[in-house]
Amino acid sequence: MTTTNITNFRKNAFNYVEQTIKYNEPLNISTKEGNAVLLSEEDYSGIMETLYLVSVPGMREKLMDAMKEPLEECVAEDAVEW
Repeated sequence: MTTTNITNFRKNAFNYVEQTIKYNEPLNISTKEGNAVLLSEEDYSGIMETLYLVSVPGMREKLMDAMKEPLEECVAEDAVEW
C-alpha cells in the first residue's frame, strides 16, 4: 500500500485517484489527526460483498465447502435456471 501525507495528496489528488482506480492499490493518506485509506470502487464493493456474505449464518462454511468441490462435479452456468 502506498502512503502519502495529506498535503501531497491535495497537490496530486487527481493522479492518486486515477492510480488507485487503474491499479486497484489502496492509498494510505496520513494526517495529524489520523489516517484515511482511498480505495477504488471495485475494491470497496468487493469488501462490502465479502462482509455481507460472511455475515449470513452458515454462508462461510458453504463457500469453503464449495471451493473444495472439483469443477468436474459442478453444474455448467448455462444449465442453471435463474
